[in-house]
Amino acid sequence: MAQLNPITDWIRRNRAREEGIIGGGRQKLHNKGKTLKRLKKCACLAGQNALIKKVSFWSARGRGWPGRSVEDELDSNSALLTCLNPNYLESAGHFLLRLHLPATLMFGRWSTSHHEEENNPEQITSKVNELKAKLGSLVGRNAIYCSDACLKRYLVARNWNVDKAKKMLEETFKWRSMYKPEEIRWPEIALESETGKLYRASFHDREGRSVLIMKPGKQNTASIENQIRHLVYLMENALLNLPEGQEQMSWLIDFNGWSLSTSVPIKSARETVNILQNHYPERLALAFLYNPPRIFETFWKVVKYLLDPKTFQKVRFVYPKKQESVELMKSYFDEENLPSEFGGKAQLEYVHEEYSRLMIQDDIKCAAFWEHGEKQHHIVNGYSSAVVAPE
Repeated sequence: MAQLNPITDWIRRNRAREEGIIGGGRQKLHNKGKTLKRLKKCACLAGQNALIKKVSFWSARGRGWPGRSVEDELDSNSALLTCLNPNYLESAGHFLLRLHLPATLMFGRWSTSHHEEENNPEQITSKVNELKAKLGSLVGRNAIYCSDACLKRYLVARNWNVDKAKKMLEETFKWRSMYKPEEIRWPEIALESETGKLYRASFHDREGRSVLIMKPGKQNTASIENQIRHLVYLMENALLNLPEGQEQMSWLIDFNGWSLSTSVPIKSARETVNILQNHYPERLALAFLYNPPRIFETFWKVVKYLLDPKTFQKVRFVYPKKQESVELMKSYFDEENLPSEFGGKAQLEYVHEEYSRLMIQDDIKCAAFWEHGEKQHHIVNGYSSAVVAPE
């Protein structure tokens, strides 16, 4: 018997699973369409746009696994051979996770936004009020946290579905009550910042947004728990320093010195993704990936097919030798403030001792903010628009 092409063999085995014919008997399908979804990822990896469209068509029509003619087509498609290897698919996802980049991208959801609600002030107010009513009266830090702006962000993250936004907020309440991010203090995580791998910049972008600078090539610790606490601390700190009326921040990611050996462990990255996606929704304004290695561009081809166009548009690839990249940075940042490693004119150097003094001052400001807020909400009174929380 002639040996089957690996693609043909994989297709036939998965088609049997798709039809529920396993071990000679029919079984109920629990993950219908899983094979098509996986094949679409394979096609994305291989850059096979025509195949991507066909798989999308099969999925949309609700049809089963494609017929023999498509099998033959895939048989001859050598570009998909290595991509069909499960280990290859898994490593592609892990590569992105280990950069912390999905965390950056997943401040928002991957689903399609409801643009009508976003552009209609009356509908926004109606949805926010409906969410308030469903949450009921809140007390303590939950009441401080739930400003109108906060409720809007959670609604946007759940495509204006009030029930889903309520559930998401309740999960955040649980997480914040257990993790207590607002109580993390600088001495607890100062070691993580010694090399300047992640810190809040002393400048803002042209819109007045806080800026977080990440330099993954300067990874200096192995404790996953402390790395995550460090990130959460800086998220809270960046939000505390947002000007009034501003809800988002910008990220600058410098790939200089980055390698697989300095990348973030998978376990850490997964937990980070969960925290940022579920408990800091819609916080990302823009992420600038400065001079990323070519290997990252390959894996980006996978991500861009999975992202909501709105989220996808928040990511900017910046190459210092390209004029359009230079102009892009100038449009978002004052080059007099922008560090030279990001193409600016400022000769800024991260000095851990000086930064520590600033963070200790911010710790005092953070404690005062929450203490003042709790006094204002000591009596159960619903919501106060006068309080803008560092959500």
